[in-house]
Amino acid sequence: MSSRVEGSTDTPPRPRVLLCEDHTLVREGLRQLLADTLDVVGAVEDGRALLQAAEQLQPDVVLLDITLPQLNGFDAARQLARVSPACKVVFVTIHADPAYVREAFRVGATGYVVKTAACVDLLAAVTAVLKGQRYLSPLLAPLHADLLSADPAAAQPGKLSDTLTSRQREVLQLVAEGRTAREIAGVLNISRKTVEFHKSSIMRLLGLRTTAELTRYALERGIVGPA
Repeated sequence: MSSRVEGSTDTPPRPRVLLCEDHTLVREGLRQLLADTLDVVGAVEDGRALLQAAEQLQPDVVLLDITLPQLNGFDAARQLARVSPACKVVFVTIHADPAYVREAFRVGATGYVVKTAACVDLLAAVTAVLKGQRYLSPLLAPLHADLLSADPAAAQPGKLSDTLTSRQREVLQLVAEGRTAREIAGVLNISRKTVEFHKSSIMRLLGLRTTAELTRYALERGIVGPA
């Protein structure tokens, strides 16, 4: 005999989503778009706050932009694999350039949604990645069909990749954001001399001579956004 109680309202828990978006209006818009279907457990505005929140909350899905303060989306995605290995990563961004799409999948994303189509695509993307599928906004899918079937993480580095270490990329971003060596040392919890060493190493590796050239390099790769 069935033990099911008639009229039971038990329902499975809703997927837990963590948002990372530095523009307040966009962040709140995404939250409202998802709130009826998903459990939005947090919303933060920079890549470092994202890593802290993900480690604490262990969401099922992280939705993040590429150009984020303090730590860009690509590097945040790389580090999410360490602090929250079970979560799925979906980029929600204005960048439709093929190089950005391919780099996103290469650093561990399973979904990529352009913001202009978020109202239509976002819930579909979250649903797909939770089923173990990859998702690309239909606007982009015809150009990147291979990313939906191959293993993007095994792809050769594209033009957005470089030979810098994770720490060097962190220093590069903070330099490009206009932070002083002392400020960077505080953010990364390293000495000022170590910051200067990394900056010099970056300039040597990339063949750049000035902070302005470093900033331009970071802008071209989506590491920082326009001022």
